[in-house]
Amino acid sequence: MNNKRGKREVGSGKWLSWEWFYLLPFTFYLLPFFTGCSSGPYKPAEQVLPANIRKIAIETFKNSTVYYGMEEKLTRNITDSFIQDGRLAVANPAEADGILRGEINRYVLEPLTYDENHVVREYKLWILVDISLTDRVKNEVVWIEKNLEGNYRFFNVGLPGGMTEDEARGIIWDKLSRDILKRTIKGFGAVTGISEKKVPPKQ
Repeated sequence: MNNKRGKREVGSGKWLSWEWFYLLPFTFYLLPFFTGCSSGPYKPAEQVLPANIRKIAIETFKNSTVYYGMEEKLTRNITDSFIQDGRLAVANPAEADGILRGEINRYVLEPLTYDENHVVREYKLWILVDISLTDRVKNEVVWIEKNLEGNYRFFNVGLPGGMTEDEARGIIWDKLSRDILKRTIKGFGAVTGISEKKVPPKQ
C-alpha cells in the first residue's frame, strides 16, 4: 500500500512538470499585462522649469556660517551667470515670475597634508548651500535642492602653484553659480546635493 501511494505521488509530480511546460507560452503572452505593458525601463517624468517663469529675481543668499560677507559675493556670481546665460531675464522681485533663494549652510576648511614641520601643505575647502525656486505669481515653492556642494583642493599660498583661501572660494563660487543655473534651467536631476550622511560637521 505504501509503495502504491508513493508511485502516485511521483506520477503526480511528473504530470505537474509537463503541465507547466505547456502553460509556459501563455505565461510569456500574459507577461506584458503584469508589467503594465511597458516596452522599456521605467523613467520618472522630467521636472523642468515651469513655462510661466521667464523672469527671475535672485535674493541675496542667507549665511548661517560664522564667515560673514560671503553671501554677497556668491549672490553676485549667480546673478552674473544668469545674465550671461540669457535664457531667463533677471528682474527685481516685484516684476519677476520666479524668485531664487538660497542659504550657505556649511563652510569647512580641512587640512589634508603637512610638511615635516607640521605646517599644512594642502587644504580642501567645502561649501554647501540650500537653494529653492518659488513661483511668485502662484506663491508656490517649485523645488528645493539641499546641500548643493562646492569643494576645491589647493596648496598653501607659500608653495608653488598655491593660492589663498579667498582665491579658492572664488573658484567654488564659479562652480556653484554654474550648478545653480543648470538646476534652475534644466530641472530635477541636472545637479543634486550630497546626502545628509556626507555633510561635514559645522566648524
